[in-house]
Amino acid sequence: MTLETGGCGFSRVNILFAGAGPAFPYYLCCGTWQKNALTLECIPRFILLMVQSGGSKTFRSGALAKATGVSPDTIRHYEKIGVLLRAARTEAGYRVYPASAVERVLVVQRALRIGFTLAELAEVLKARDAGGTPCRRVYELAQEKLKGIEADIEALKRMQRYVRKVLSDWEQRIQRAGPEQKSHLLHSLTDAVKHSGFPLDQFRRRKIP
Repeated sequence: MTLETGGCGFSRVNILFAGAGPAFPYYLCCGTWQKNALTLECIPRFILLMVQSGGSKTFRSGALAKATGVSPDTIRHYEKIGVLLRAARTEAGYRVYPASAVERVLVVQRALRIGFTLAELAEVLKARDAGGTPCRRVYELAQEKLKGIEADIEALKRMQRYVRKVLSDWEQRIQRAGPEQKSHLLHSLTDAVKHSGFPLDQFRRRKIP
């Protein structure tokens, strides 16, 4: 317990209860013990003593995965390839990540959604962690992503026109065929692609690395 007396005739007493965690302040005001109460009003001859517990929050791999919406295996993979800084270890061998790792994982997830690869992110984040400024590299990579998106849009437009022609041809085939006759719709695609002038893999969906 500590007791302080101010120059204006008031006393401040802070009582620490053993094993109770952070301090619970009580105050002697106008001859009456007052328990800690937060208020925005100005109270004469009253001082609130705030005691904060130290230490910064950390996350184990499972907690970090839950906080960011990924799997623990993903967290460990990110650390392995350098997207995440190497975690500290407890005496029992558990990985422990700082609170800043949450934002790092979320940044990685956002970048992946617009086309960045993990290899690219590992490159720029390693440079950043080493004290570098890879901003221009990030900008150049984003420009490449935009060009790829624009190329995909054009390819999808060509696919749209092609599928419309195929549907028109299939409609005619169905009308010509009898009720119990086969129209061989899927088999007709081979001839349609040959006559379209496009490469056979023109309409294959591109995998995102």
